[in-house]
Amino acid sequence: MDLNSASTVVLQVLTQATSQDTAVLKPAEEQLKQWETQPGFYSVLLNIFTNHSLDVNVRWLAVLYFKNGIDRYWRRVAPHALSEEEKATLRAGLITNFNEPVNQIATQISVLIAKVARVDCPRQWPELIPTLVESVKVQDDLRQHRALLTFYHVTKTLASKRLAADRKLFSDLASGIYGFACSLWNHHTDTFLQHVCTGDETAAANSLERTLLSLKVLRKLTVHGFVEPHWSAEVMGFLHAVFERLKQFLECSRSIRAENMCRDRLEKTIILFTKVLLDFLDQHPFSFTPLIQRSLEFAVSYVFTETGEGIVFERFIVQCMNLIKMIVKNYAYKPSKNIEDSSPETLEAHNIKMSFFTYPTLMEICRRLVTHYFLLTEEELMMWEEDPEGFKTGGDSWKYSLRPCTEVLFIDIFHEYNQALTPVLLEMVHNLQGSTNMEDTSAILIKDAVYNAVGLAAYELFDSVDFDQWFKNQLLAELQVSHNRYKPIRRRVIWLIGQWISVKFKSDLRPMLYEAIRNLLQDQDLVVSINDFEFRTDQFLPYLEPMFTLLFQLLQEVTQCDTKMHVLHVLSCMIERVNIDFSIRPYVGCLVQYLPLLWKQSEEHNMLRCAILTTLIHLVQGLGADSKNLYPFLLPVIQLSTDVSQPPHVYLLEDGLELWLVTLENSPCLTPELLRIFQNMSALLELTSENLKNCIKIINAYIFLSSSEFLQMYAADLCQSFCELLKDITTEGQVQILKVVENVLKVSPILGPQMFQAVLPSVFRGIIDGERYPVVMSTYLGIMGRILLQNATFFSLLLNQMTCEYRQEVDQILGNLIEMWVDRMDNITQPERRKLSALALLSLLPSLN
Repeated sequence: MDLNSASTVVLQVLTQATSQDTAVLKPAEEQLKQWETQPGFYSVLLNIFTNHSLDVNVRWLAVLYFKNGIDRYWRRVAPHALSEEEKATLRAGLITNFNEPVNQIATQISVLIAKVARVDCPRQWPELIPTLVESVKVQDDLRQHRALLTFYHVTKTLASKRLAADRKLFSDLASGIYGFACSLWNHHTDTFLQHVCTGDETAAANSLERTLLSLKVLRKLTVHGFVEPHWSAEVMGFLHAVFERLKQFLECSRSIRAENMCRDRLEKTIILFTKVLLDFLDQHPFSFTPLIQRSLEFAVSYVFTETGEGIVFERFIVQCMNLIKMIVKNYAYKPSKNIEDSSPETLEAHNIKMSFFTYPTLMEICRRLVTHYFLLTEEELMMWEEDPEGFKTGGDSWKYSLRPCTEVLFIDIFHEYNQALTPVLLEMVHNLQGSTNMEDTSAILIKDAVYNAVGLAAYELFDSVDFDQWFKNQLLAELQVSHNRYKPIRRRVIWLIGQWISVKFKSDLRPMLYEAIRNLLQDQDLVVSINDFEFRTDQFLPYLEPMFTLLFQLLQEVTQCDTKMHVLHVLSCMIERVNIDFSIRPYVGCLVQYLPLLWKQSEEHNMLRCAILTTLIHLVQGLGADSKNLYPFLLPVIQLSTDVSQPPHVYLLEDGLELWLVTLENSPCLTPELLRIFQNMSALLELTSENLKNCIKIINAYIFLSSSEFLQMYAADLCQSFCELLKDITTEGQVQILKVVENVLKVSPILGPQMFQAVLPSVFRGIIDGERYPVVMSTYLGIMGRILLQNATFFSLLLNQMTCEYRQEVDQILGNLIEMWVDRMDNITQPERRKLSALALLSLLPSLN
């Protein structure tokens, strides 16, 4: 490609490719696709996206095509790989100027330089890092920022390489530039703090951006650049400096309000400091040992004392709690039961932990967690009123969200130090005995928080709490308080019982609990109503009708998918538990009528449809042969769930197959509609071996339910599928398929061998060749025994066919078969199969008749 003439043509086509008109856009894209493998194309693209006078959209597209080309054609072994000469020119051109004015394009250029560096640095591109180091020193703000941005992306990419040789290269790189990276970070940090003091908002924002980028570089170098970082004075010096800088930035946040342009980036930088510590602890726990004391002091002071008041924010609290949690739970810091077996590093870390977590410290952390962080906030109470379902089903990972994070930290600390903390929690419970003033909202919220703690620590408190007495004397009465302000306690108590019921709860108290749950299900407050529970069938039957009716009403009332799934799950459990003697039948009519409507409404919600499938499985099992009345709804659901040409099958297939099997197992006869669904099976057998076991069970169910109709329609397709599967399948899968063939021979001894004729030569060959897997050989002999015993005519035909294949006499090949059969009789372990083989071999003996 001649650069000068090509540039004009490529520029024109790129301009067309930015068009909104598909008639112009499509041909342009096709042309660009053809040029991807042309020599010189990427040099033209480089000239276009580095020409700042051109349209931004055209340059953006040029840089994207360049980036995609690196992925496809940069490596030497790639088809249509770029020549070494062109790559050398491109590498030089990419780092000539760091002066891209558009932020988005600058980021893309940094990323593509990093992609090239991943393949070529440092061997083919030794000048990259020195060029970047020189460029971040320049005074020009734009060039300095763009070089720093590229420096970060290159460091990030090189740090992600995992092969030993690559890690050694990155370690060498880190050692060489670490001091420079530290001084760069310190310089930009000091500059930012000076600008904050002088009140220069714009200059502060620019300095903060550079502080953030240089800190990102240091994070990668620190965490991934050293095998034993504790031996590096520079690394440990930087990590100790992190605590000082964090304090400076937190203090700085007092003067930088929400409306300030720096506020958002300041919080990001504070969080990045904590990520450095968390990542370092995760990757190098023993190198972190000198930092344990300081980390705990820092995190506990900001989260559990007045130090943090007015300056901490939610994400920072979460990060500090995660830091405490990781130190408390770290297996590297836990000595063996036999102290002599523990390493000195482990013992040192353990001793630091023990000296920090004194009784007063643990007591303060426990009290603050329960009485401060566990309290429901005004915002949560408002959400409860406005969107009760959202309140019940909300919450995300403990790593990022405050409430789950506090609960997980409480569980871990309580588990680690339960002897010290159990009396503290029991004292809190003791102080809450008796009735609570309904007008005192704070007292209600404290009780909710303490009950939450007792539920979370249920397993640790097993020996310390007489839960049965507490339930009878206080908790049961609290469930019956109907005052509107007592809603949090009603909800918390039923949750608390749910936590303890599998830990310590007498069975004779369950009827009292069921009565209380029935009353709660009539509660107008959805949050109180939506709680799972366990039950024992005999004790539960008197409450079956009202419970089922109330749960069904709740299912209709709620609107969110998660909530409907939860209620469906409880209903499914109930149907499953009480269907043994079909006690459920009188109550499921309403649910059976409602499910088709719910299925239709949940078209966009596949997880809810999975819950409906599970409910249908239990319903069919509960209704037995009467489930045929559900077929007008049931069979189309099975058809959709198991049709691999329909996108929802990705979510529904597993449950759909189970429902299909259960439907067949409970079907009194094979209907034409049930027979028609089997059209889905061929594609399912091709799809994967994951669900093969259920598919085989379904095929067997059809064979036993109505062999003649079924085999007449589907034997040919099934035989073809089996022949394909047997070419490449595990031993277990092979046996499952052969057992289906054997079942066909059982139910149809005359026609069966003809229908599956294509499979049988491989069975014959397997016996003659002495199949080495005993289970497979046993199945081969079972199949051949049935044919020999039940259809001697067909056996003669098969023998003649194999005689032609092996080019041997009939007597010779029959002799080889009998010899191998007798030799492998010991492979057959089941008495009925041994009997079958004996009878089959005896049938070959000549008789006087």
